[in-house]
Amino acid sequence: MTFRPDLTEVLARARADLRMGVPVVLCEARASVLVLAAETLTAGRLCDVHALGGAADLALTRWRAETLKARAYDGDLARVVLPLDAELGWIHGLADPANDLSAPMKGPLRTRRDGDAGLHRLALTLVKSARLLPAAVVVPLDDGAGFARANDLGVIDAAAAAPHLLTLSTLDRVISARVPLRAAQNARLHIFRPEDGSDEHYAIEIGRPDRDAPVLSRLHSACFTGDLLGSLKCDCGPQLNAALAQMGQEGAGVLLYLNQEGRGIGLANKMRAYSLQDQGFDTVEANHRLGFEDDERDFRLGAQILRNMGFAQVRLLTNNPRKIDMMRANGIDVTERVALKVGKNPLNEAYLATKAAKSGHLL
Repeated sequence: MTFRPDLTEVLARARADLRMGVPVVLCEARASVLVLAAETLTAGRLCDVHALGGAADLALTRWRAETLKARAYDGDLARVVLPLDAELGWIHGLADPANDLSAPMKGPLRTRRDGDAGLHRLALTLVKSARLLPAAVVVPLDDGAGFARANDLGVIDAAAAAPHLLTLSTLDRVISARVPLRAAQNARLHIFRPEDGSDEHYAIEIGRPDRDAPVLSRLHSACFTGDLLGSLKCDCGPQLNAALAQMGQEGAGVLLYLNQEGRGIGLANKMRAYSLQDQGFDTVEANHRLGFEDDERDFRLGAQILRNMGFAQVRLLTNNPRKIDMMRANGIDVTERVALKVGKNPLNEAYLATKAAKSGHLL
């Protein structure tokens, strides 16, 4: 029988559960833990956590721990000991930096340094993949599988899940159809769907590009505020339109529209970062205060789509050397970098300066 969900499907369920506030159980050979996303944790479930009486932790990334002056003994993360009387507001305050400046005193925080942090690390990876704040309440369990059965919770084999979460899901082409654009009437839109149930990605093909020659291409990460609303905080919308216009003028090209909003952290977290920017932090500083890396995007997606469409060489429209490196590392030959310097205005000058100084963009 093949009705039982495989690991990919179990992880997709787990992400959905965590987004709704439902805990999941991680199990390995000698240990198991209950995991609750801090962002969606409720007062009722926090009471249940306290009732378990275990040595619970709040797992935070090293960036968030650094902001809170908490020692990250495990290098990439900190296991903050959860006090027995910890309230929901205290946990949310540690996970979300929205009120850091107005309420800076959140400690002193005691962090755990003994024992294995592997399940905590996996919990953060899973929560982050659900596009939630990278913070998780982690509670040790004596019998994880039994606890999951008794409470109708999803259970995940940690040893199998850890490498699986780092593997890029296969993208399947769903459909393509002609979509005349202002920039080019001879355009087709291709839809690609990941097998792990995450966001779909799109390819806009202009004309009939030669599969045996370098194709003018752009990897464009979704930007709801810039692409659709015309936000002046970034240069995304002008870059999207300029790239399509150049492809239309040349008569051929491929624009990959990757649903990696906010450098891969999702729209809600991007708005959190914008709020922090209003407090005086730059783009990179805001991401770090939230607990994220500078850039969480995975450009392997672009390489996979290009290969699926039959392309092996590109003239890449980009100011970001990281995109070039990622394409080459994944089998796509970048024969030329085509600069794309548009969209500068008085409201995004500081943003562009940060991209150049801290992210290496060639502006």
